[in-house]
Amino acid sequence: MPRLALYALLVCLLAVAAAVVSFVQGSWLGIVWILLAGVASNMAWYYLRRARAGRGTSVTG
Repeated sequence: MPRLALYALLVCLLAVAAAVVSFVQGSWLGIVWILLAGVASNMAWYYLRRARAGRGTSVTG
C-alpha cells in the first residue's frame, strides 16, 4: 500500500473518531469532521487505485 494512501486512511480514521467525540459532546462541529473524513477517504482510494494502475502498466514484458 502506498505511503500517501496510508496517511490519508489514517486521517480518515482520526476524523471519524473526532466526529464521534464532537457529536457525543453535543457539538455540531462533527459535521466538518465527517466532511474531512469523506475527502480523506476519497484521497486514500485515489492513491490506492493510482498505485495499482501504475503497477499494472509497468510490468510489460
